[in-house]
Amino acid sequence: MRSYLSNLECTYCGEIFSADEPMRLCEKCGKVLYPRYDIEEASKYFTKDVLSARSPNMWRYFEMLPIREVSNIVSLGEGFTPIFETSALGKKIGSEALFIKDEGLNPTASFKARGLSAAVSKAKELGLKKLTMPSAGNAAGAMTSYAARAGLDALVFMPQDAPDANQKEVSVTGGNLHLIDGLISDAGVISREKAAKEGLFDISTLQEPYRVEGKKTMGYEIAEQSGWELPDHIIYPTGGGTGIVGMWKAFQEMEDLGWISSKRPKMFVVQAENCAPIVRAFQNGDEFAEPWQNASTMASGIRVPSAIGDYLILNAVRQSGGSALTVSDEEMSDMTNVVGSLEGFFVCPEGAATACGAQKLIQEGSIDPQEKTLLLNTGSGLKYLDMLP
Repeated sequence: MRSYLSNLECTYCGEIFSADEPMRLCEKCGKVLYPRYDIEEASKYFTKDVLSARSPNMWRYFEMLPIREVSNIVSLGEGFTPIFETSALGKKIGSEALFIKDEGLNPTASFKARGLSAAVSKAKELGLKKLTMPSAGNAAGAMTSYAARAGLDALVFMPQDAPDANQKEVSVTGGNLHLIDGLISDAGVISREKAAKEGLFDISTLQEPYRVEGKKTMGYEIAEQSGWELPDHIIYPTGGGTGIVGMWKAFQEMEDLGWISSKRPKMFVVQAENCAPIVRAFQNGDEFAEPWQNASTMASGIRVPSAIGDYLILNAVRQSGGSALTVSDEEMSDMTNVVGSLEGFFVCPEGAATACGAQKLIQEGSIDPQEKTLLLNTGSGLKYLDMLP
């Protein structure tokens, strides 16, 4: 296997940078960088047929991932999580074709394992030794787990009211945990200051180019597991938004490889009603999202008052013909029990939010009940025992 990684490209101004030295944001405009690949060359050798002989993890798509040497992969077996049909839940909320992709079955029990596997692998390949990041919860444990696997030092800055499970996970896996009085945005400021002062590499969401590459493998898997026919709708709980923009990137790459058609799912963003900067920006027709003041929600993964990739999230939603909506903490809590009692999945609050969103979208006529709708459960509910009523 060989990676067809060619360069980094700014998603806003189009400036090109090397992919072989540590980079964070575009040095020209400060926006998000994406790895780009020589897809024309890759398409000659990297075909759908080669996948059948590969291991069921996200690194089966190595040619379209940013690690040049296989020996630099830092893996705990992440990816290739199953997609389940959820007929009983579908009947309850009004869908005749409802499915869930359960990311809670990843190592570290959330989809964050994908992004941090990619980011830590690239950090190792680039010779970085000390990493830092802010986290609302699940990303922290994923980062420290992969850093431990790679033999790297890891610092985490986390709100002091983050779930207990996330805090303990960081400590157990050898991370240096700093609890702060504030939100993830406040933690991000401290993390970046620490990085500048002590020579650490900050791997905040979309503030380095590689976490999104791990997350995009959800898109590759959805296509492969669905017989290369994408669902009609994808509903995604959105905080920093790396997952939704990663899947959108994957769909374009697969079309360029000749693996899928130009047909895209409608992408739907779900946020908490007391922290909904993307929803507000979508409704207002804005290019960027203003930070949300006094953000609060039990769903720590989407308690993100501002996202540097806001314009990318909004582009994906608008280009797909999707939309953005909010749900309440009470709705999430109630739906957690509904999903569990009907289907046997103990989903995280963010995952429950997607089912709440699906129900609302069906009721308002935005989703045809007969069309295939895929929900993303981004983590295990077991990590939220102290947060759930």
